[in-house]
Amino acid sequence: MKSKDFLSISDLDSVDINRLISSAIDMKAGGWNSLLSEKILVLMFEKPSLRTRVSFEVAMLQLGGHCINLAPDEARLGKRESFPDAAQVLSRYANAIAARTFSHGTVETLAIHASIPVINALSDLEHPCQALADLLTISEKKGTLEDITIAFIGDGNNVAHSLMLAASLCGMNFRIASPKGYQVRERILKTAQEYASESGSEIVCLEEPRQAVDGADVVYTDVWASMGQENEADERRRIFAGYQVDQALLSLARKDAILMHPLPAHHGEEVAEGILYCPQSVAFDQAENRLHAQKALLAEMLGGSEILLPDYR
Repeated sequence: MKSKDFLSISDLDSVDINRLISSAIDMKAGGWNSLLSEKILVLMFEKPSLRTRVSFEVAMLQLGGHCINLAPDEARLGKRESFPDAAQVLSRYANAIAARTFSHGTVETLAIHASIPVINALSDLEHPCQALADLLTISEKKGTLEDITIAFIGDGNNVAHSLMLAASLCGMNFRIASPKGYQVRERILKTAQEYASESGSEIVCLEEPRQAVDGADVVYTDVWASMGQENEADERRRIFAGYQVDQALLSLARKDAILMHPLPAHHGEEVAEGILYCPQSVAFDQAENRLHAQKALLAEMLGGSEILLPDYR
């Protein structure tokens, strides 16, 4: 990894990503171990969470470590105590911090002031842990990441940013269809295009969902309004009305295409009612793989990968 922290999927290169996927597959098959015995992870969450909190807590438990959850009401970080001070204090107690924040600037501030690794467990700019789990899932279902085309339908949000960067790093084609004004950020797109020029992949930004899905191996969507955008929900429903993934849209992809969603889902909005339960959907496999991808990440960041048990060789 390029630094002690994991704030962006760009903190990895293609070799790192493939190594973590391989490690995650081994750990998924191997079950519990004591790789991170005596290690402590602090969860610092400004947003509610189901998958992120539980997957990190279970990951540390299954690796023999411990997890402490700091709920927003308890620590009141940024109000009762500054983030720089909290980062320095927690560095004296724990071995790593996983932060789920409204602003990407918060995880950057924590990383600057913490002497221990900081993991971006979601910010408004990126969701790199989700992207790792996504690539693990694609690798499992398709047997490879080579010659894979992902079609992302909807908002150019944090999930789209990390997945676009991850795909371009690994040589996967990435198409995204979003309404005007809701595309991925220009800086992220430029970085992804630079990665794509090196890896040989193709990045395409469109407005028409059917164009994006045509012949794709993976159809991916996410909620139209993320946490913190509740006041925009009605307007977004109107603007994104033509971006629902239903059976008609999914049928334009390859016959063996998979349907992905990071969850939580708004059934009847970005996905048609019932489609996440169709045979092509792997949304719940994705959710499970958050656990295994994060186990591999934690083992590498906290030194466990250097003391792998014989079963993992």
